Amino acid sequence: MPAALTASHVKYDGEAGRAWSAGLPALAERYLEEWALRLDGEPRHGVVSLVLPVLREDGTKAALKLQPVTDENDTEAPGLATWAGDASVLLLDSDPATGTLLLERLEADRSLSSLPDDMEAMGILADLLARLTAYPAPEGMRRLGDIAQAMLDDVDQAVAKLPHERNRHWMRWCAAAVAELVPEPGDRLLHWDLHYDNVLAAEREPWLSIDPKPLAGDPGFDLMPALDNRWDDVVASGDVARTVLKRFDLMVERLGLDPRRAAGWTLGRALQNCLWDVADGGDGTDEWIEIQLAVAEAVRQRQ
Repeated sequence: MPAALTASHVKYDGEAGRAWSAGLPALAERYLEEWALRLDGEPRHGVVSLVLPVLREDGTKAALKLQPVTDENDTEAPGLATWAGDASVLLLDSDPATGTLLLERLEADRSLSSLPDDMEAMGILADLLARLTAYPAPEGMRRLGDIAQAMLDDVDQAVAKLPHERNRHWMRWCAAAVAELVPEPGDRLLHWDLHYDNVLAAEREPWLSIDPKPLAGDPGFDLMPALDNRWDDVVASGDVARTVLKRFDLMVERLGLDPRRAAGWTLGRALQNCLWDVADGGDGTDEWIEIQLAVAEAVRQRQ
């Protein structure tokens, strides 16, 4: 088992994370046997999951994804089942009790980040997102309305912890935008984390999305991961606001969104990220939060 994955689980979940990591070999062995799989390469991992390339009994290539069950990923299997491979990796089998998934094998070494042309990559991502969010969310999904209201409930306490007026101003501004939209949170099936590295090359289609954190809501809430992705390219353009808006406008057009609502929900994502930073002990001064504020300043022009 990769030591870096264990370290990640210990960092975020302490001894519970260490215990889960220690049980990974047995968990992998269980599903290799139950689903008649054979290992077919080196394991890969992210911050949370371990992915084993495998072969099914009939020789079909697949990927076994092992992860602890959390609020973020417990809707992954039903979301993938709803898309049924349309713009997303295909779900082949799952066990909700353990969060284990058997997935179509994609090209793990070739993500959308490998495309040198940023706007070409953005167009591909936007087209995938348009297809994903065309689906109504099934029953049982987390709902954006609940998430947004919980964010608003946390704003006053978070603002009080920020030492800089600029951060306090933007948190209140973003909260005001979300407050306008909460009564109509939407009902589409959202990916929630569609950035370039979560789009991989495939055989069935040129590109497919992976690793969703599905919820029900307005597609405008799904834009931020692409807007703040590959930020060095944005900075290198020499005009951050113009480049952010170029990305934003392309996505809004491809998804057929109301620019004002999409801008408001993008401010909602900036608010969510800032609230997470405060909850983790941050004060709004790190680079990631500066990126969120730069995106917020740009998309405010579309409100």
